[in-house]
Amino acid sequence: MEILTVKNLNFTYPLCNTPAVSEVNLTVNSGDFVVLAGGTGSGKTTLLRLLKPELTPKGNLSGQVLLSGEPVNRSNSAKIGYVMQSPEEQIVTDKVYSELAFGLENMGLKPSVIAGKIAEMACYFGIEDWYDKDISTLSGGQKQLLSLASVMVMNPEVLILDEPTNDLDIQTLTILEDYLDHFDGIVITVSHDRYFLDRTVRRIF
Repeated sequence: MEILTVKNLNFTYPLCNTPAVSEVNLTVNSGDFVVLAGGTGSGKTTLLRLLKPELTPKGNLSGQVLLSGEPVNRSNSAKIGYVMQSPEEQIVTDKVYSELAFGLENMGLKPSVIAGKIAEMACYFGIEDWYDKDISTLSGGQKQLLSLASVMVMNPEVLILDEPTNDLDIQTLTILEDYLDHFDGIVITVSHDRYFLDRTVRRIF
């Protein structure tokens, strides 16, 4: 089933003459695992950000991004989870528990529902002992794992991963691979980690 559709998408940054994204057309079906490839500066991360309204950069944008046939906007963009390359850009609170709860609170869920979802996801990722920790005390790999868990706890239909394995050790990478193995939505990723891509594609297909 067609979930994400990109039609004639173009984007040019301010004061630039050359488009960063030009005439992109893409159809992604339920269960697809999409890897965007290209050299540095080819527009991969820009394209990913254009799929999430809150992260769309300023510039000249044309074309459409549709989610299940409807234009993507702030009312339905919670169905699109985005994990940034740098967790420092993504983390918005100072406590682990608050970061896990942030997206769910914005979705308007009841505190009891939030607590249950957080507990389940924290257990899955093995971070339940971090609940009361200050995020500033976490390592880079721990922050990246927290960013992953904070997005995945919202159960998105589309999961966008921008270089998700940069700071992950083998054990944590295995947890991510296992999650993706059971994830029934769309995964779109930019990654130069051939180890991650080879193992993930083999596990899924």
